[in-house]
Amino acid sequence: MNLIIIHKNNPPVAGAKSSGDNATLRSTSLRSTSLLRFALANEPIAGVVLDGLSKSLRWGRNGKNVCAIPEEWNVKSHVPRLKTVSYTENVPIFPEFLRKATCGRATCGRAKRDKWFVISNGRFATQIDSQLLNKLLVKIQADIVAVNVEPDLLGKREKMRLTAQGKVAGFRRLYCDSAELFPLYESSRCLPVFTDWPHHLFVKTSIIDQLLIPGAQVPGAQADGVLPQSFSALLDKCLSNSLRSCGINIGGAVLDLGTQDGLLNFCRTVLNSRFSILDSRRVSSIEHQASDSRLVGKVLLGKNVCIGPKTIVVGPTIIGDNVKIKQGAVINSSIIGPKVSVPQNKLVQNCIVKGPRTNWKLLTRSANNSSKQIYYPAFELDRKQRTNDTFRTWPRFSYAGSFKRIADCFVAIIVIILFAPIIPFIALATKLTSPGPVFFKHRRQGLYGKTFNCIKFRTMHLGADEMQDKLRFVSRVDGPQFKMTDDPRISAVGRFLRETYLDEIPQFINVLLGQMSVVGPRPSPESENTLCPFWRDARLSVRPGITGLWQIFRTRQPMKDFQEWIHYDTEYVRNMSLKMDLWICWKTTKKLFDNFINQF
Repeated sequence: MNLIIIHKNNPPVAGAKSSGDNATLRSTSLRSTSLLRFALANEPIAGVVLDGLSKSLRWGRNGKNVCAIPEEWNVKSHVPRLKTVSYTENVPIFPEFLRKATCGRATCGRAKRDKWFVISNGRFATQIDSQLLNKLLVKIQADIVAVNVEPDLLGKREKMRLTAQGKVAGFRRLYCDSAELFPLYESSRCLPVFTDWPHHLFVKTSIIDQLLIPGAQVPGAQADGVLPQSFSALLDKCLSNSLRSCGINIGGAVLDLGTQDGLLNFCRTVLNSRFSILDSRRVSSIEHQASDSRLVGKVLLGKNVCIGPKTIVVGPTIIGDNVKIKQGAVINSSIIGPKVSVPQNKLVQNCIVKGPRTNWKLLTRSANNSSKQIYYPAFELDRKQRTNDTFRTWPRFSYAGSFKRIADCFVAIIVIILFAPIIPFIALATKLTSPGPVFFKHRRQGLYGKTFNCIKFRTMHLGADEMQDKLRFVSRVDGPQFKMTDDPRISAVGRFLRETYLDEIPQFINVLLGQMSVVGPRPSPESENTLCPFWRDARLSVRPGITGLWQIFRTRQPMKDFQEWIHYDTEYVRNMSLKMDLWICWKTTKKLFDNFINQF
């Protein structure tokens, strides 16, 4: 179960250190609290916000959340699968909260046994990679973990790489979300690093009672205790009880519901979501609508809404109770609070109108300015991983979409069985002729930039990587690759394995693991892809292959190898088909047989 807390006085930035002018921070906090209180105190806006929070902040598979809201806010909205409780000063923790607590979507080992009680900051709607977070929770072995979402750590972003002198060395693209670990205390003085509530707080259910203030009485129920008001007070209890703690900054999307831009973006997402069930009241609650007025898209209406003639309301838009829209007004992607009278011929676009006492000129000016100031990453209620638009995609039930993977597994199993008798002899010869491991593993980037260990039989002496930089000036190929005649780093057995391509037999294990394909672009490391931004995403649209067009057609002409590599890899992605794969396999088999015969 996830406990969502709507704090009375929201901090200006979750997870930030307290600094700057206290009056400014207090003013910002009051404005954010006022906007969020307005949204939750008025229907149908409250229903949209609470419904969206119950989905975006859901961690347990049972999907049951509890939202704690200040009692004086007088929130009466009812949302399916979301239980609301009121609190006055401190948030009570009831026994049923802990019985239903769960560690999100974790399905393995210790993470499944050590269940988490998740406390989320209701001011922020977040979207993160739950699989990445669950792996971190298992790895760090902490009792309390503060999680903040950082858009700068999102994958599929390109970062400039600079030298020590500040010159551009290249661009690095991270295809997967990343995370940063940090302590919650300053090591020297054991003081909290920050005092604001984080986006999420994961607490082991076995130690939750050590963080609570006991003896809380709630009308009609007995609570186990209450949470401390401030996050710093909770950390103090954690320190006094010698509990293990840490913080995580993790890549993801986050919307601040205490700001106009964040609240607008969030409500748009909820209304446009395929999970939304809130647009069924679209027309039934209209008290009066002129025949020549128009409602376009998803428009959610409150009670007693009056729509004048020649008006246009474009969704996603939320109209509150007892609203009057006068003749010729246009409302686009906005939120209109209760009892508002929209002036005649007025354009209301991308803004929030809170109440009847509105300075329309100031509202229009501030809305136009603020829409250009803040950028929010793509936010969806669907947590499924999205691929970059630059990657090429195929229909699921097509050769490239699924049947190629089936064929890869079939071929890989046959090849491994056929070569199983000679694999021990290759391993023995490699071990006896040069010191070092039998297999060589190198990090390469595969489908959608995901890294993996590409496995081969070792063909070089130990320390070959260090020697490559010294021999770079005699390389016979252009680009980031390296190749030279009579490479002194290659062992005697390794030279035979390379000429006959027997060193690549272990790569069929990569094929079975789904990391590679039998036919595809050459698997390349991140250091090479970093220098090729214009074609990198195209070749990463498919799994890299053991063989491919480049291996068949390469001419090995001086200073042209890299150009041919680019051309044939992108050509394969553009024209991939079953016929092409069969033709490449035939050409590769013929070439392997000829090379093997030429060795004797």
